[in-house]
Amino acid sequence: MTVVNMKDSDSISKDTRLYLVPTPIGNLEDMTLRAIRILKEVDLILAEDTRTSGRLLNHFEIETPMQSYHMHNEHKRVDSIITRLKTGDRIALISDAGTPGISDPGFLLARACIEQDIELECLPGPTAFVPALVNSGFPCDRFVFEGFLPVKKGRQTRLELLAKETRTLVLYESPHKLVKTLTQAGQVFGEDRMISVSRELTKLYEETLRGTVKEIREHFEIHPPKGEIVIVIKGRSDKKR
Repeated sequence: MTVVNMKDSDSISKDTRLYLVPTPIGNLEDMTLRAIRILKEVDLILAEDTRTSGRLLNHFEIETPMQSYHMHNEHKRVDSIITRLKTGDRIALISDAGTPGISDPGFLLARACIEQDIELECLPGPTAFVPALVNSGFPCDRFVFEGFLPVKKGRQTRLELLAKETRTLVLYESPHKLVKTLTQAGQVFGEDRMISVSRELTKLYEETLRGTVKEIREHFEIHPPKGEIVIVIKGRSDKKR
């Protein structure tokens, strides 16, 4: 995957590094001062969608050049990015919203940097599952973040495995698949399992609904959801499924 031998790592400048920079999931006020400074100081910003990120950069008057880096081209671009880092460039990676690597591109490049002894620095910042988890009212001292379920193959098997979990579960879902997922959850977890569904977090129409799988599914059957969805499922009780 990488193009420079490990023995060359001694020549890498201590200032050379890849920054993983979280961006707001909706409310621009969640952008940190440090994130703004880093994005202004680096030589290049890797963006999931340069059009989306362009609006963010314009808002904060950030003029750093951008290059696209997304799930469809990340395998092809890792080598060239590592080469730039090896020559002394400082690069930041951002996604459309939230923290890179959390259900967004970032893992492959981070791993390549570690393998090549290139400094890696992840800034703290927005990610959707944390406020949704805390908002749910379910135990959040121990939880399982599952991200998106498999699209087709293995979906049912994955749900059946998760149904055994006693820890709180956190899933991401798209609005057009939410009712289907809640239907499957009712079949596997039981219709009376308590869940919380958050959507449009930090945005004007932010909403969190809490209740049984059956209650929440019936609500969204009548009121089709919009926006990004986070599902939080209470863990299985030892006394009752």
